[in-house]
Amino acid sequence: MLLMLLSMCSLSIHASTLLILGDSLSAGYMMAAEQSWPVLLQKQWKEEKFPVTIINSSISGSTTQDGLARLPALLSHHKPDWVLIELGANDGIRGFPPAVPYQTLKKTIQLIQQQGGKPLLMQIRIPRNYGAAYITRLEAIYPQLAEETGIPLLPFFLESIITRPELMFNDGIHPTAKAQPLIRDMLAPLLRQQMNMAEKSL
Repeated sequence: MLLMLLSMCSLSIHASTLLILGDSLSAGYMMAAEQSWPVLLQKQWKEEKFPVTIINSSISGSTTQDGLARLPALLSHHKPDWVLIELGANDGIRGFPPAVPYQTLKKTIQLIQQQGGKPLLMQIRIPRNYGAAYITRLEAIYPQLAEETGIPLLPFFLESIITRPELMFNDGIHPTAKAQPLIRDMLAPLLRQQMNMAEKSL
């Protein structure tokens, strides 16, 4: 019955492309590429006949500025219908003023929209040892940007994983291969919901 429902849902969306613009959290840090959550999600959607092709352009160490710099070429080459923006953790780890990722992410969102794509912004969290005031200001830019630009804000995909040491590397920042299926399972319905909602509004 579940597979039947999933197949029916897939009929409501046209074949499209999802570009993931991220950092090491989506790049499959310290694991084989096929173990990463984007690859696992693509396999799942293929089995479910959900007609979305995932292009993972995540690079470990990327800041918001790095993502913006490589975005024009990615948009030109892939012409994605959707872009999941998972950036900002490295800005925080490097201590950039929150105004820097705010402005860069805003330009990223605007560029995607100008090229006819639909941006999806992921909330980012950084380690709690960077000072409460700084953490609050940095993490607040995500709901602010979502409200200002009218785009969806997805919850941080490590929210329920980062507190489980067995699913994290010793650095306490990166999820292990064991965590990747959980990330896939958390994101899959959220992404499908956004895509189906957008199709129905056309």
